Amino acid sequence: MILPGPVSVPFGAGATVAFDEREPVGLLACAGRFPVVFAEKARECGIPVVCVAAAGMADPVLKDICAEFTWLRRMSMGKTIRCFRRGGVRRWTMAGKFEKRLLMRPWWWYRFLPDWRVIRFWLARRGRANNDDSLLLGLINEFRRDGLECVSALDLCPELLVKEGTLTRRAPSAAELQDIQIGWHLAREMGRLDVGQSVMVRGRAVLAVEAIEGTDQAIARAGELCRRGGFVVVKVAKPQQDRRFDVPTVGVQTIETMRAAGATALAIEAGRTILLDEKETVDRADRYGITITSLVAPAV
Repeated sequence: MILPGPVSVPFGAGATVAFDEREPVGLLACAGRFPVVFAEKARECGIPVVCVAAAGMADPVLKDICAEFTWLRRMSMGKTIRCFRRGGVRRWTMAGKFEKRLLMRPWWWYRFLPDWRVIRFWLARRGRANNDDSLLLGLINEFRRDGLECVSALDLCPELLVKEGTLTRRAPSAAELQDIQIGWHLAREMGRLDVGQSVMVRGRAVLAVEAIEGTDQAIARAGELCRRGGFVVVKVAKPQQDRRFDVPTVGVQTIETMRAAGATALAIEAGRTILLDEKETVDRADRYGITITSLVAPAV
């Protein structure tokens, strides 16, 4: 479907602006399906996408979807900004997971070869927290200095936010609901502290809490610690969640990781969690006997 002429498309933090499909949108793409889904939706709406994709993380299929495409093979803020400005971008979005744990490895700077602007950004942040919110808000402010405004990808594809209810044929058992309730409150607190979004619980005991490693590896760690399986995965948004970045996301890969680890239930937050490839994800969960429930708040 092509949007006819200038269309009112919601962009930014709750604002609705007149958006002309002739105006391109920038996409800073990292790992996962979300950047691809966003780019496909933009193309369907007739909106050109100028994509800068992290090499080794982003899906190469983006090259065939986007109007302009550039691989980012080093940590170069300057190159990203130049690509966006050369493509006529005023608004840009970020989508996908950046493997932040790679920055904890020895000689990370040699692998990523940061440009001078990134180095200056890091030096200016000395003594500040390096949690996700702090880093990404700082990045957004850097781009704003060059006239580039960050917007939420969800403003273009809000249908990705999961609706409330049990999505699978099987509903959570009474024991799973008790574990979900415990995990929910703990995950919310971890989100408030900007530590992580997911908690794994079995028998009212916390098995693992997500930190820098990401949800999939936290689930795998819970499986190693609980060989009996049968644990729940709870993933919620931060109380102060900024929709422009780091929105909780689940999909087929989440279900496959849960199956391998022995998890039996996934609880996510309705209206605040991205569910990618919903039909395939739910079908896969049904096949494995995993329940998916989307809640505003847990109840027992």
